[in-house]
Amino acid sequence: MRTFMCCRIPVRANANRCHDDAVPVPLRDEQRYSPAMVDPPLVPLPTTEPERPWPASTWPTSSLGDAGVDIDEFARLVDELMDGDHALFGRTFAFGLIVDGALVTERYGRRPVTDVRAMGPNPPTEPVTPATPLLSWSIAKSLTAMVVGIAIADGALDPDQPIDDPRWREAGDPRAHITWWDLLTMRSGLSWTEEYYDLDGDDLPDVVTMLFGDEAADMAAFAAAKPLVDAPGSATAYRYSSGTTNILTANLARVLGRDATGMEAFIRRRLLEPLGITEAELRFDDTGTFIGSSYVFLDLHDWCRIGLFALRDGIVDGRRILPDGWMDRCRRARSRDEHGKFHAAHWWTWDRGDGAFGAHGFEGQRLLVFPSRDLVLVRLGRTSADGAAPLTEHLFRIAELFPSR
Repeated sequence: MRTFMCCRIPVRANANRCHDDAVPVPLRDEQRYSPAMVDPPLVPLPTTEPERPWPASTWPTSSLGDAGVDIDEFARLVDELMDGDHALFGRTFAFGLIVDGALVTERYGRRPVTDVRAMGPNPPTEPVTPATPLLSWSIAKSLTAMVVGIAIADGALDPDQPIDDPRWREAGDPRAHITWWDLLTMRSGLSWTEEYYDLDGDDLPDVVTMLFGDEAADMAAFAAAKPLVDAPGSATAYRYSSGTTNILTANLARVLGRDATGMEAFIRRRLLEPLGITEAELRFDDTGTFIGSSYVFLDLHDWCRIGLFALRDGIVDGRRILPDGWMDRCRRARSRDEHGKFHAAHWWTWDRGDGAFGAHGFEGQRLLVFPSRDLVLVRLGRTSADGAAPLTEHLFRIAELFPSR
């Protein structure tokens, strides 16, 4: 028996039919780009304060007292979060909170060892430090959306045009209508199962097969071979898929004309280094495709930098790195998820008055951004499927202690 933690996304009953039998008719523009299901006005992102420099090497700090927070309640909530193996929240490796561009709190726990001892029962733990690189899981998808934004700013691609994947160029292939934006919004219409669960036998879900199974050598090819089962861009086409992200990154490398070495250099030079991130680990599959769905390793401070960059609308010390309006487009609610949140474009959002949006990852990786509070919250660790929603609500309660600006 293989054991995977559950992250179930419903898949339509016709998900295995071949693309020749699928819905081949592309949507008109007014259908493809219709408003989101829930589309409240976006809470404006705060502007960068000139007196608060970008934390390129070190973070400016401030106190809870300066923020006007109930210190005792804050301590209680954070202590519960960091409480070893919590019954619901599991184990928190690291927690950080940024307010008005300053580091207010950073806490570190312990994590299971990453050497061969991890293969045994009840592996020992080791301390997490400020220098410990921590796995993104699907937080990497939101970083990938930023990389796509930079390519758009360069004029390398138009997100509203078909992605032109070479595997879809055969005459009559309806997948040829899939745009960059369809993939970013998880509305490609391609069949996919994004599940981690207890499973007998060898019939693994797509995401497990892609990341850990026989298809790991060429992840984009595996995902791109999936049949079309819904009209691209339609509401019924929404299907959360790590595969679509790797189709994106493979085609981004293609249009930029870069191999793995060149793509890594692009991401570092154009996104990470301007943010002061110098120690990132980015992973690529055997074909050289950046595994932008799942595999980025950064320390806590650097994940906080990614969150602050999103909060500041892609601007660092007055220099615009992302296209104007790109973060607004990426955080606008579009498709309802079964757990009370909404998928936007490789970012998630909620129907909340403080404009919260964020990046989520398997096992409870959370990077949450609160525009009205000028606040970024990062939690990295290991949480079961049952604890994922309670964990998010607990993090919301921590953020809600800080007043709107």
